[in-house]
Amino acid sequence: MNILFAASEAVPYAASGGLADVVGSLPKAMNEKGQDCRVVIPLYKAISPELRKEMKFITNITVDVSWRKQYCGIFTAVKDNITYYFIDNEYYYMRDGLYGFYDDCERFVFFNRAVLEMIRYIDFTPDIINCNDWQTALIPVYYNVYYKYQQGYDGIKTVFTIHNIEYQGKYGKEVLSELMGIPAYNANLLDYDGYVNMLKGAIETADRIVTVSPSYAWEILDPWYAHGLDRILVTKQYKLMGILNGIDTQRYDPETDAGIIEKYSVKDISGKNYCKLALLNELGLDEGDEPVIGIVTRFVNHKGIDLIRCVFEEMISMGIKFAVLGSGEKIYEDFFREMAARYPNRVSVTIGFVPELSHKIYAGADMFLMPSKSEPCGLAQMIAMRYGTIPIVRETGGLRDTVRDNGGINGNGFTFKTINALDMIDAVRRALIDYENKDVWNSLVKRAMNCDYSWQASADLYINMYKNLISEE
Repeated sequence: MNILFAASEAVPYAASGGLADVVGSLPKAMNEKGQDCRVVIPLYKAISPELRKEMKFITNITVDVSWRKQYCGIFTAVKDNITYYFIDNEYYYMRDGLYGFYDDCERFVFFNRAVLEMIRYIDFTPDIINCNDWQTALIPVYYNVYYKYQQGYDGIKTVFTIHNIEYQGKYGKEVLSELMGIPAYNANLLDYDGYVNMLKGAIETADRIVTVSPSYAWEILDPWYAHGLDRILVTKQYKLMGILNGIDTQRYDPETDAGIIEKYSVKDISGKNYCKLALLNELGLDEGDEPVIGIVTRFVNHKGIDLIRCVFEEMISMGIKFAVLGSGEKIYEDFFREMAARYPNRVSVTIGFVPELSHKIYAGADMFLMPSKSEPCGLAQMIAMRYGTIPIVRETGGLRDTVRDNGGINGNGFTFKTINALDMIDAVRRALIDYENKDVWNSLVKRAMNCDYSWQASADLYINMYKNLISEE
């Protein structure tokens, strides 16, 4: 099968979150299984000069953005046996940062039209176009409105993957004519609650809707999780399914990770103790066998930071040390800074995203705290388990699908159900009890490391879904 992944970011070219990891890993896993999976993203300023040198110019075309005609350059490169395409327009993409601009709607309207126009000029006709999040949500809309019956486009199926339903691409109705060029008789595809909602358009027109974990697929039918889209999703359940994301097991491997001081494996986990000592020394925390909890996250409300704030000092009084890495809302950044200043020997806080430090935390911490209020999939808990760091999570979305509570002895972490700080600290206490028994704890660490969260199983599920979709008349 020929599969084109359309996304707003992809490792190693441009990344702001987990979407880039998925788009950089899943096509690779599918190609290893005999498919021809390619990726298209915008040509951002953030892409390094070294990577730009590997790109080849294909052609330049003009792309309609409503009544405008805009320049579009098409470049290509091959990385890790994946063919990438890049949509170039310096006005839209030669900026510092990927998102957050006043004209993001116009920037990604252009990108969506350019992806479909690009197919005329490359030696690749997709059987499937897999779109990801609101930045590519107009591709199935445009395909159905303009391209479906054009020569060279017939028979293409569209799949839309929801990585986080909170971000929907909502704008005023004036963008229909001013930017999107959607005819009035098709406006109903995007109209939702008095606004233009790009995500709603993809839900209406895509042939399949996929979420990044099975639990998230049924959670978003509930108003509490759906951010207003539950009404339309309930009517589209027949094409909704969940497939759990995987992680790049080559990038995250304690046996080969060059960023940690001592390599180790499930057969010999002794190196993890050296990684812990090195982490404590680097962060200036007290040495000793007390447990270290790692937190690598964005400091935003839905990550459950409020729960941590409620009982943070109580957890410190229980003998726990913290290695915190992340950035986000100022109120949370200020809180963690205050805790680091108040407990300099027990709390380390690094504001920002430092990939090298994240690997050291995954390897050197004993436990990994992730009390998310909602979590479509979550990669951090799977990475932590890969390094033998035991996750403590709330049962939601992908966290529910990947972490089994150790209360039954055969789990791989510790879980709690409600959005309640007391429930969270109870899970922490249960983890501390098992931590005191080294035989029990080492068995738990090995069970976590034996969990297989590679892309191989997920890639099979995607391939089967694509095949079933193509076979439908």
